[in-house]
Amino acid sequence: MSETSDLAILVVAAGRGTRAGGGLPKQYRPVAGKPLLTHTVLALLQGAPGARLLAAIHPDDAALYKAALGDLPEESHARLLPPALGGETRQISVKNGLEALARHGAPQIVLIHDGARPFPNRALIDRAQSAARAHGAAVPGLALTDTVKQIDTQGRIVATPPRESLRTVQTPQAFRFDLILAAHRKAAEAGQAGLTDDAAIAEWAGHPVYVFEGEQTNMKITNAQDFAVAEAKLIRALEDVRTGQGYDVHAFGPGDHVWLGGVKVPHDQGLVGHSDADVLSHAITDAIYGALGDGDIGSHFPPSDPQWRGAASSIFLAAAVEHLRKCGGMLAHVDATLVCERPKIGPHREAIRKNLAEIMSVSLDRVAVKATTSEKLGFTGREEGMAALAIATVRLPL
Repeated sequence: MSETSDLAILVVAAGRGTRAGGGLPKQYRPVAGKPLLTHTVLALLQGAPGARLLAAIHPDDAALYKAALGDLPEESHARLLPPALGGETRQISVKNGLEALARHGAPQIVLIHDGARPFPNRALIDRAQSAARAHGAAVPGLALTDTVKQIDTQGRIVATPPRESLRTVQTPQAFRFDLILAAHRKAAEAGQAGLTDDAAIAEWAGHPVYVFEGEQTNMKITNAQDFAVAEAKLIRALEDVRTGQGYDVHAFGPGDHVWLGGVKVPHDQGLVGHSDADVLSHAITDAIYGALGDGDIGSHFPPSDPQWRGAASSIFLAAAVEHLRKCGGMLAHVDATLVCERPKIGPHREAIRKNLAEIMSVSLDRVAVKATTSEKLGFTGREEGMAALAIATVRLPL
């Protein structure tokens, strides 16, 4: 289908996603190195060239939304409208989003898509547009392959509906904009709540809704297992696997602690450096830049620049990971080794791993931190300083 400016996409992303676990609302949890919502928005923008996109988000999530979409290409940003604030239910969130679209200039067709469905493809989006133009209201659906049983409150089977006439429904659900906005307004005025999707609202308002062919791959992320499946699918697209190595050393000097992986570790000396001398974070940062073939920490954060004097090295590490994401890649794994006689790293290892994982926005199992002595040999053996070595594995699109 040719590019069209009369199409808008409303992404529903105001939910809390508690069934998925993980702390953050599921649409902002990282999957293959990017927030889930980022994958969804990119797929929609690529699948519908020229369309405008507006998201309905939770009032508390403005910063998360901005961070999730901050690295989109400039052309994509130009097609994003300011987000609308969602409500207590999906129905309220969609209505708020539709009202916001109306204020920005009502399109002819609107596609309403769940933020937790990151795999809408061009063919599906084309079918959605065509169905909306032909019928006014249409939804993607899949035929059932399993027999369905209806049960009572005790779990006894009371009916076996013929599966030939049943469909599981997906998004994007596609509508003529004036039709679905009027239906939502009518439902709100009538106090008709609890309708679980926009097809149900159109049906309630008296409009026939048609089903067009959905996509088996257009899965919705609901629980932890879904996240694992989605990540595996997204990672397969990142076929360029690279490794980079990093090495750093800092001398001991006056002080009562050292910074390692962003964690303050008590010691009878400190480490001397232009920044906070976090030797571990510096080595990992260099390893990431090395995997990208893009210089080292000194070329990105010159020690001659006074703004980095005493700076937390977590800034450098987070920037390296962000640079990797802007290249379309993800951090697959980090393996780092500290070399020192003292302080003992073991009591602090898990705190360091956890903090590094948070800085790099990866799961804990993707971060390994080890420590060894140099058997009293060399400058580390004489306790003149500490060294760190790191290997970073990254995945990039071909």
